[in-house]
Amino acid sequence: MDNIVASASEDTTVKIWTIPEGGLTESISTASLTLNGHGRKVGHALFHPSADNVLATASADFTVKLWDICAGKERVELTGHTEIIQSLAWNYDGTLLATTCKDKKLRVFDVRANKVVQETNGHQGIKGARVAWMGNADRFVTTGFSRTSDRQVNVYDSKNLETPLKSETIDTASGMLMPHFDADTSMLYLAGKGDGNIRYYEWVDDEKGLYFLSEHKSAEPQRGISFLPKRALNIAETEIARAYKVHPTLVEPIPFKVPRKSDLFQADLYPDCIGGEPALDSADFFNGKSAPPKLISLETGFTAPPTREFVTAAVVADATTEKAPQTEKEYQDAYHTLRKENDDLKNQVSNRDARIRQLEAQVEGASKK
Repeated sequence: MDNIVASASEDTTVKIWTIPEGGLTESISTASLTLNGHGRKVGHALFHPSADNVLATASADFTVKLWDICAGKERVELTGHTEIIQSLAWNYDGTLLATTCKDKKLRVFDVRANKVVQETNGHQGIKGARVAWMGNADRFVTTGFSRTSDRQVNVYDSKNLETPLKSETIDTASGMLMPHFDADTSMLYLAGKGDGNIRYYEWVDDEKGLYFLSEHKSAEPQRGISFLPKRALNIAETEIARAYKVHPTLVEPIPFKVPRKSDLFQADLYPDCIGGEPALDSADFFNGKSAPPKLISLETGFTAPPTREFVTAAVVADATTEKAPQTEKEYQDAYHTLRKENDDLKNQVSNRDARIRQLEAQVEGASKK
C-alpha cells in the first residue's frame, strides 16, 4: 500500500504509520502498529516488492526478521550474520534477499527456507557497503570501499558470486555510495553521502557493462536519498526519475528529464512499470507462493486507486495510557520522574535486604537455643 510507512528505531522497535487520504496536514505521533522482537536497535526496514503487508527488518542483533504486519507477527528470522547488517535488497519477486554486512560478506538468502544460498567476500574496506537488485535480472549491484579506501561499484550474478561481472573504481572520496537501479531504463544512480553530486550510468550486457552518462551537481551535501516510484513521475515532461535528497532541515526533489519535444507517449522511456496493487497477500507468501509484481502501462497516465485502510489483527496499545514526551522540558520531567522511581525502588530493595538479614539472624539465633 502506498499509504503506509515503516520506520526503524534505536529503541529496538519497528513502527507502522498510516498516511491519511489527501496526505498529512499535521504531525503524527501515534503509530498504527508497533512491532517488537529485535534485541537491539533496528537499522533497516524494507517492504516486499510483490506481497502485501510483508516487511523485512534488520537489527544490530545480527538478525533479519520477516513480519506479517497484517497479523502483527514475526514469521521468519534469518540468521548467519556475524556483524551489523548494513543493507538489504529484495530480488524482483521477493523470493531472495541480498545483504551486506560489517563482516565484509555478501549474502543471498532464500527467505522462506531461512538458508544462505550464496555467500562471498564483498568490498574489503572498513566503511559501509550497500546493495541494490537490478530489476528482474539475476544480478545486483553493490557499493563499498577497497582496502585502500577507493569507492567501488561491483555487479554480481546472483547465482554465482565467486567473481563480480563488473568491478569499477569510482573515486577516493570518503562518503558511502548509495545506489539506486532503475530497471525500466537500465540506469544506475550513485549518490555519495556527504557529496553534492549524483552520478548516473547505463548498464549494458556487454564487456564494458557500465557506461557513465552524466551527473547532477550541487554544492549542498546529501545525508540520504530515495527515489519516487515510476508511476508517480511527470510523463508529459519526460521525467524518467525523481530523487528526494535529504538535507539537514529539508527534503529536496530532484527531477531527471530527457529533453524531447514530442507530445507523443515515449514508449522507449516508459515500458510497463510496477503498479501499486500487490500480486499476492502475506498469507500466500508465507505459505510458499511467489509472484512477480503486477505491471501497469503509463501510456494513458496513472490514477492512484482509492486509499485502502490498513487493518491489523495485532492488539494496539491505547495511546491514552502513555504519552511520549514531545518537548525538551517533557523529556527532562520524564527523566527526573524515572530517576525518582529508580531511587525509590533501590530503597525498597535495600530495606528488604536488611529485613531479610534480620530475619536470617533471628532464625539462626532460635536454632542455637
